[in-house]
Amino acid sequence: MDSNKSKLKKYLIIVCCSSAVLYLASCSKSGAPTGSQKIGNYTPPALIDSGWTFETTPVFSDEFNYTGKPDTTKWGYDLGAGGWGNQELEDYTNALSNANVSNGVLHVTALNQTLGGVPYTSARLVSKNSGYLLYGRIEASAKLPPGKGTWPAIWMLPNDWVYGNWPASGEVDIMEQVGFDPLNVHFSVHNSVNFGAHSHTETTEIATDTSAFHKYRVDWTPYAIRGYYDDVQIFTFVNPETGSDQWPFDQKFHALINLAIGGTWGGSQGIDPNLCPATMQVDYIRFYKMIHK
Repeated sequence: MDSNKSKLKKYLIIVCCSSAVLYLASCSKSGAPTGSQKIGNYTPPALIDSGWTFETTPVFSDEFNYTGKPDTTKWGYDLGAGGWGNQELEDYTNALSNANVSNGVLHVTALNQTLGGVPYTSARLVSKNSGYLLYGRIEASAKLPPGKGTWPAIWMLPNDWVYGNWPASGEVDIMEQVGFDPLNVHFSVHNSVNFGAHSHTETTEIATDTSAFHKYRVDWTPYAIRGYYDDVQIFTFVNPETGSDQWPFDQKFHALINLAIGGTWGGSQGIDPNLCPATMQVDYIRFYKMIHK
């Protein structure tokens, strides 16, 4: 009887130890598959376009239906001179003369006045503290300034430079134009691989961009960034799924509205000495959240 009990105890000890070894092995980090890690011959499915849509009520907007300085609850300013990385010739200010709202329109005006060691002043408005998105739609209606030497833009930068300084953390140019080539408007994205003169860019001719308001829009989803001018699609950049080097666009971005003077592109054909005052007008800007699926 005692002999049988002894054998049973040995058997139970062996079974329990074996189970413990198997359990510990299954919990080992080195052997545990995580996320989209390849397991054997299995590769996670590629990202697909899920046909995301957007909310119809803006999460952030400015209709500019007031008078005076831009709404300080919605807009801040980038200030100063120094070329802004492009050898620009303006000093950005928060003066009413450079950025003001009247008759239902935002006016961003460049003036021929020396400040900060450069011969022009202008404004660069930033929505960072109140208006930003991670995926969504941004649209603005704008009339662009005529004149050789201008460089207006409505564009996007990241709230936090998670992947490093420009261009590593990305940039989206919803609308960019240079005054020496007034009929062409450009939509671009910049990343670590393609930036500056080598960015992903599409150019569209808009014959009345300086005499009439036109709608400039971006639709941004996990699958792609798409650009639309007057609701006609003119640009597509699909997420290549290679990581942040080409797709740093998985972070929060905000909008900027500015009018530069001169610079490596805007001033490459010279500046009209009678250019100023030069004004970009913005009728509205609206942000819509993406509806997740």
